[in-house]
Amino acid sequence: QVQLVESGGGLVQAGGSLRLSCAASGRSFSGYVMKWFRQAAPGKEREFVARITWNSGSTRYANSVKGRFTISRDNAKSTVYLQMNSLKPEDTAVYYCNAAPILPPSEGSWGQGTQVTVSS
Repeated sequence: QVQLVESGGGLVQAGGSLRLSCAASGRSFSGYVMKWFRQAAPGKEREFVARITWNSGSTRYANSVKGRFTISRDNAKSTVYLQMNSLKPEDTAVYYCNAAPILPPSEGSWGQGTQVTVSS
């Protein structure tokens, strides 16, 4: 049973930084892709933010965060990070971690989310 626990959210002023963590457990994540999503408000669509493949560390970002956010992973700690710099009020959302196998494709598992609030 995959478990994902996010942490590191909080309240920050515009222009500030936060680092989110996603502690993953329950299996080996070799062959998995780890992603961060965010949801600005209940009922709004969950938006892709960034992804990293567990084995190669290949990354991809949403255009809205490119150049400001960095996703990384620590295989030894089974933890994925999202370093968020130059935060903007529009980055305010609940941030969710997702782990899914590359093959066969599936929705994978979700964490409970961590709130990030950016004040102007």
